[in-house]
Amino acid sequence: MTTTVPRPEASGSLRRRLWRLAETVTTPVLPGDYLDLIAPLRAGTDLRGRILAVRPETPDAATLVIRPGRGWRGHLPGQYVRLGVDVDGVRQWRAYSVTSPPGRHPEPISVTVKAIEDGVVSNHLVRRVRPGTIVQLDQAQGDFVLPEATPDRVLFLTAGSGITPVAGMLRSGALAGRDVVLVHSAPTAADVVFGAELRGLAEQGVIRLVERHTSVDGLLDVAELDTLVPDHLDRETWACGPLGLLDAAEAHWSARGHAQRLHTERFRPTIITAGEGGTVTFTRSSVTVEADGGTPLLDAGENAGVLMPSGCRMGICFGCVLPLRQGAVRDLRNGELTTALPGDGVRVQTCVSAAAGPCELEI
Repeated sequence: MTTTVPRPEASGSLRRRLWRLAETVTTPVLPGDYLDLIAPLRAGTDLRGRILAVRPETPDAATLVIRPGRGWRGHLPGQYVRLGVDVDGVRQWRAYSVTSPPGRHPEPISVTVKAIEDGVVSNHLVRRVRPGTIVQLDQAQGDFVLPEATPDRVLFLTAGSGITPVAGMLRSGALAGRDVVLVHSAPTAADVVFGAELRGLAEQGVIRLVERHTSVDGLLDVAELDTLVPDHLDRETWACGPLGLLDAAEAHWSARGHAQRLHTERFRPTIITAGEGGTVTFTRSSVTVEADGGTPLLDAGENAGVLMPSGCRMGICFGCVLPLRQGAVRDLRNGELTTALPGDGVRVQTCVSAAAGPCELEI
């Protein structure tokens, strides 16, 4: 009996044809959309994570335990990850420090979120999100990390949620046997995120902990380090917290001639103000146009000579979807806003979305 084995490229071509046929049959919902319902964490798709648990830390902070999808490449202690969260129908992206030690996949990771006043995403994650929720993930990033050769003497200067990247460093075990001092500021003892854990480490002699509570002691003055930690300028220092604290620390270390020993982590939020219409930049095409609030982005791009992907006019839905790199757009069907911070890559339908302020599309 003779058996014919198809060439590998022939098999691949057949799979592609079958997949395209499936896309045609299932339009407007694509085969990948069905797979997302069944296996959202599978390999070969956009990186996602499933929230396994939500653990309260303080009255306004919680730790999310997340199992990342198969594409997760791991993290270094101190790095952060950006989460894409759907809040009231709008995809929002925020960056949070990874507070769990590095582990092997599929071990879960954790991020710790502090709810801020009027914070749409932070309040949703701390007070409303439930286990089982799927969130979008980016790979871990950031250079607020320990060097491979860990210094013998280390100072951490933190306030509020600035403790979160430091928690990841302490939990990693990389500082075992080192002389570590942590100066942390919070409104009260009850507001110290990981307070019980940090105090336990201090009792064990793993770290020296200096707590400052602003309700009693007032705001931490960096000049007080001369008394609190007399040798602080001789220590390799990592500082994370409000911008005022970091500005003061940088000025202090620079004035003393030790700026190279200070490492800071700054999250500068980009404020997106929605409006009616705005400047639309098509990044790959290097085309920028002004569009009003009633013109679909698809039409704005085509009118400017940009080759826009689209199957809308042939009845094929979602062929016009593009990444919104930053800015705000409004859904012309229901008025809902979608916003993106720089680099987010939130996907929007250009045929039903209009500029709601300056925005950038990757095309």
